[in-house]
Amino acid sequence: MTYDLLIIGGGINGCAIAREAALNGWSVLLVEKDDLANHTSSASTKLIHGGLRYLETYEFKMVREALQERKLLMAMAPHLIHPKSFVLPQENSPRPWFLVRAGLYLYDLLAGSGNLARSRRLKRSDALFQMPLKRPGSGFVYSDCSVDDARLTVLNAVDAAKAGAVIRTRTALVSTKRNRNDWVATLSDGTTVMAKSVINAAGPWVLDVETKTGMAARNSIRLVKGSHIVVPRLYAGEHAYMLQQEDRRIVFTVPWTHDTTMIGTTEENVDTPENPAISAEETNYLIDAANLSFVRQSTKADIIYDWAGVRPLFEDGAVDARTATRDYVLELNIENAPVLAIFGGKITTARHLAEEAVSKMGVALGRPTTPATRARHFPGGQFPTSFDRFVKITASRWPFLGAERADRMARAYGTMLNDMLAGIDSAKAMGIDFGGGLTALEVDWLIAHEWAQTAEDILWRRTKIGLVTAKPTLTKLTKYLEDRRNAARH
Repeated sequence: MTYDLLIIGGGINGCAIAREAALNGWSVLLVEKDDLANHTSSASTKLIHGGLRYLETYEFKMVREALQERKLLMAMAPHLIHPKSFVLPQENSPRPWFLVRAGLYLYDLLAGSGNLARSRRLKRSDALFQMPLKRPGSGFVYSDCSVDDARLTVLNAVDAAKAGAVIRTRTALVSTKRNRNDWVATLSDGTTVMAKSVINAAGPWVLDVETKTGMAARNSIRLVKGSHIVVPRLYAGEHAYMLQQEDRRIVFTVPWTHDTTMIGTTEENVDTPENPAISAEETNYLIDAANLSFVRQSTKADIIYDWAGVRPLFEDGAVDARTATRDYVLELNIENAPVLAIFGGKITTARHLAEEAVSKMGVALGRPTTPATRARHFPGGQFPTSFDRFVKITASRWPFLGAERADRMARAYGTMLNDMLAGIDSAKAMGIDFGGGLTALEVDWLIAHEWAQTAEDILWRRTKIGLVTAKPTLTKLTKYLEDRRNAARH
């Protein structure tokens, strides 16, 4: 078989492209050298946002595009994407009040109507917003959204597979040969596949894949490490804070799963995307940023979890990583069989990027496309009622889940729970309990439907249960997965 499209990379861009192309009726093969969302796409700040701070670098087009995508994505994935108030204190701000107010006004203008609540001044009567601050005072409140980045990536792949795409994880591209009308690709599992076109969505490894396709890239990337820490919850409420720093950087604090607060991100240029880890300097920077603003103080001993991810930003020549563009560039080479490489991008605009990439490739192949995902719900995202009402229905229909697990599973799977829990009438029927509310039923679902293979895939990307479970859960789950594999061999 010759595929219409071979996609290299199972991050948010690759999976979104697979979804768009498959829904246009193309035969698609996506290969990923590790797990889906294994790298950058599970290491973001977990936001669907326009990027308020990018107005400062005049990226108006990108911000408007992102804000329009925010509106679409909220409707497509209401179980994964949730509106959130962001408090922007003026205390410690290096920017004058009038400039921040003007930026927020422009942000609202670019968002257009029918979107989230418009920005406003922070009032003294906003007790929930003011109380956590060491120095309550002036500032602003605006709206954006939070997201489970890894699950959004995986659900792109799930929907692509439903439309016929083939998703192969733990499968790397080894080499390619370009013929007059097609590509021949050798993969790490020893197989050889043929495709009419190739899209290089390898993120931080885009230049490595360009070499394997024999292309001399016209563009380049800047590798910027962003790090985050997670501490016990710093304040009550579900709102977030956008903290301005003296060096003009921004640090977010966002309520996260299991009664914690996520603090991030840093911006540090790096030479390689391999094995990123938060440095002592980054850790101190984030703790100091939070401690400067909040009554509740944190120390290194409070850190429950941390992560670092490498963003492949399009190299625009900016001196400072803070001001480097977050927009993307699509580099298309149509000599004989076409190949397209992606430089840059962000999780909020991945759907739009995919639409543009498939359209460009369609022109190159002489195969016109139509936008296929602008109004399509993600798997589990089509509710007959509001999300909050859906959570209550879930807890009532399956009372043995308990309130906390019902909320977590509703957020992760949405209406797919109807299939996962079909015929299940008790906690015992869900099978082995690994801890933290994770059972064999859910593990088996993740293996069968979401390409999960390892305990890390399950505990940290498909769920965040690793935050509240200890070594016994890891040991028990690892043995269960090994037993499953052994049983499948015999």
